[in-house]
Amino acid sequence: MIDIHSKPIAERIDWLFELAHHHGEIFRSPEAWMARRRYLAKHPTAIVVLKCMDGRINIPVATNTPTGILMPFRNLGGMFDLGWPHLGEVLAHYVLRMTGSARRVLFLITYHWSKSDPKRGCAGFNYDTEAAMAHTREIRRQIEHIFGGGHNTVYPLVCGFETDEDALVIHGANDATLDLATFSDQDADTLEPRLAALLPDMPGQMRIDLVALLRGNLGHIALVREQTRQHERSLGVEHREWVICLGRGFDFLHTPNLALIIGPYSPDLSDPLRRAAGIIEHNMQAGRVPDDGFLLLASVPYDEIGVDRARAELKARFLASFAEKVIREEFSTLANKMIKRIAILDWNSRNLERIDG
Repeated sequence: MIDIHSKPIAERIDWLFELAHHHGEIFRSPEAWMARRRYLAKHPTAIVVLKCMDGRINIPVATNTPTGILMPFRNLGGMFDLGWPHLGEVLAHYVLRMTGSARRVLFLITYHWSKSDPKRGCAGFNYDTEAAMAHTREIRRQIEHIFGGGHNTVYPLVCGFETDEDALVIHGANDATLDLATFSDQDADTLEPRLAALLPDMPGQMRIDLVALLRGNLGHIALVREQTRQHERSLGVEHREWVICLGRGFDFLHTPNLALIIGPYSPDLSDPLRRAAGIIEHNMQAGRVPDDGFLLLASVPYDEIGVDRARAELKARFLASFAEKVIREEFSTLANKMIKRIAILDWNSRNLERIDG
């Protein structure tokens, strides 16, 4: 892959929208559609991923899972509070829709860190992994408060994500963990009995479906290690983001360290926006990306044409204007390098449509 981070900003933006177009074409292809149907027929558990806005945290890629299977929610540092009105409503609606079709729901509540350098960890928690872990445990308690602690239908699972090798760490009972970075190919067949011991209250089918993700992660870790040996990942572990994404519908951003993605869930969106802008500014000052500009991209998905689509347009424009105002007030110099784009996403086809023109 070309080193897109070093290209002029106009080329980078054109490349990003071409990436979105290509992703949508693949998602709509007959092969991809049948792959999703086949996967869900075999693994019916609905899986929600709560994760950081850091673009390196791409769980579908890290688990070799078909696009469109996992439901992502992103925010600064993976910080969420189910008391937030919009977030609580969206999650409750999703869970009720899934359980209404007889599907259980697995929540992957993630935190991340880098084993090679703490400063390559989670900037949202000021690189304090213990604080990030404590927050994931609080989210787990909130999910249990809303959906029950029996775990027969909704299961909240704390997961670590080590960004050097994209390796998952599963947290279980009595502070026990399952670190996939320590596994070999020969250990893959032991995943299910190990999970049964680690998560004894997890329903059997859900455990089978989780094992599918972990097997995919083992294959991905092996690929990352091979790339590392070939020195192709030397820059991939550093923060080199030059895009701030606000909203939802950014599954096409599979390239590591490209974008900081902020979900529209917190009552105070200004805080993650300020932190994201600070990271972009620091990347420019450190020479990790050119200082000729950065992209602010607001996107809102819709399910149906008509009212739903029209509302998505208004929401996307509002988010873009709000973000621009925050950045101009707090980062006047950086704001002069800001290029704003607004889009809406057809969730059923993953077609990203620009509406800023």
